[in-house]
Amino acid sequence: YKTAYKLFLSLANKGDADAQFSVGDMLEDGLGVKQNYKQAIKWYRLAVKQGHGTAQSALGQMYCYGLGVEQDYKQAIKWYRLAGYKGDADAQCCMGWFYEEGKWLPKDSEKARNWYLLSATQKNADAQNNLARMYYEGRGIQQNYKEALRLFRLSAEQGYAQAQFNLGLMYDRGQGVSKDYKESVKWLKLAAEQRFEAAQFKLEVMHFNLSFLN
Repeated sequence: YKTAYKLFLSLANKGDADAQFSVGDMLEDGLGVKQNYKQAIKWYRLAVKQGHGTAQSALGQMYCYGLGVEQDYKQAIKWYRLAGYKGDADAQCCMGWFYEEGKWLPKDSEKARNWYLLSATQKNADAQNNLARMYYEGRGIQQNYKEALRLFRLSAEQGYAQAQFNLGLMYDRGQGVSKDYKESVKWLKLAAEQRFEAAQFKLEVMHFNLSFLN
């Protein structure tokens, strides 16, 4: 990482936007260099000045979580929105969440769905799970278990624990698919292996019920 950081830093000082983002990213995560959020923001801003979409998303995240800067959701939304328009999947997912939850933006299920869809189309596992949940609950859109199942599966296959848990529940309940105990356990175990507590508890309950019936 140290060699990579030095290479990116050299290019970043010459004005390369991708390198400026990479330097900021490495400073944020402490890869090859001591972690420094304020310096990370400095390099993100330089990349943003050149219209770098991923840097805009990263800057939005820094404002969202108050990393190296005072927490400011309005600024976070500003940068997430700009990055989302440029096609950044993480930023699109965040915009979906802000609209779905009505946090610092007017609650709007249709806009939430549209942002999630943009992100999910780019195989963002978080967005796929969130969009699936909207279809599952019928939150602002018509309830559709089959579409929820499809999206949960796409997310679960990427290793997203919450989606694995949700998919396991749908197989257990026979929602959008025929009941399948083995398939339910398969997905719940995958989530449990990632220390997803709800999945661990559900497996314990299923094991108890099976033992009781036998």
